[in-house]
Amino acid sequence: MTGVRTEPDRVIADDGEHMPGEAGIWIFVLGDMVVFAVCFAVLALVHAQDPAGYAVAQDVLHLWLGVVNTVVLVTSSLTMALAVHAARAGRPRRAASLVLATMAGAVVFVAVKAVEYTDLVAAGHTARSSDFFLYYFCFTGLHLLHVVIGLGVLAGVLRIVRRTAPTRHEMGLVESGAGYWHMVDLLWLVLFGLLYTLG
Repeated sequence: MTGVRTEPDRVIADDGEHMPGEAGIWIFVLGDMVVFAVCFAVLALVHAQDPAGYAVAQDVLHLWLGVVNTVVLVTSSLTMALAVHAARAGRPRRAASLVLATMAGAVVFVAVKAVEYTDLVAAGHTARSSDFFLYYFCFTGLHLLHVVIGLGVLAGVLRIVRRTAPTRHEMGLVESGAGYWHMVDLLWLVLFGLLYTLG
């Protein structure tokens, strides 16, 4: 049809047997998850030692903000998965739009977290208030750093998926970026459960 530009339905060759992403990203992901597993164990220990105090501190948190951020990250994980699928199918415009949507989710997450931190500190709840808030700020802050790093990773992915014909290596980098982002989502789901709903 004249005047209408369509994207080719070209599918990037894939033998279906390779591990998604670069090998190095999986080493990093596993190492990072070990670090967070220690964080999760610490939170479980703090809860076990003083469940009543944990519950009192937990009630101060804004559950609805945590829910909003959970929905945002789960949605961004979905858009990232769809972006990889679009990139493999040779649809650069759709892939780029989905990566941008994922990045928008990351920005919303950071903004909501900033609002929550500001509100807690204004109400006098700081890392010095109790063990709960010490670990809350440390662990959510560490996760927030991962989200910010993820924005940089997604920016790199965006540059690749905008190309009409990414190489197999470039697709490996896209898959690695997606793997990192899915890890960020998974870590938040566990943190949300431990900090906002445990007990």
